[in-house]
Amino acid sequence: MTGLFGGAAARAALRSAHACLDALTASVGESGFAAAGDSPGLLAAVDQHSAGIRESLSADTRPLTAVVLAAYAEGVREAAYKHGWCPPADAIDWGVQDWVLVRLLAVCSLARSLPPRR
Repeated sequence: MTGLFGGAAARAALRSAHACLDALTASVGESGFAAAGDSPGLLAAVDQHSAGIRESLSADTRPLTAVVLAAYAEGVREAAYKHGWCPPADAIDWGVQDWVLVRLLAVCSLARSLPPRR
């Protein structure tokens, strides 16, 4: 057994992380992936942000996980809110590359690359 609850906390954290990433993909990822498919500039920006996230999370030495990506996304949102950023009230205009939204879209992209859930 690993700890007092035999891994229950880790399983709960993983479920919560997947729920966070699912919600992020629904709110940002779906429209962002469609827009990136039509915009080489947006696709390049997402790739650059993905590389930056990987570097920031030391993904070259530690594997990315849903928990790490969800925590990172929450940190990006919290910092953005503190600096006055507000999410769009209407549909996202991907023609205007908002740094925060592109960063969150990159998180969605990296989440897609995670191993399938068990």
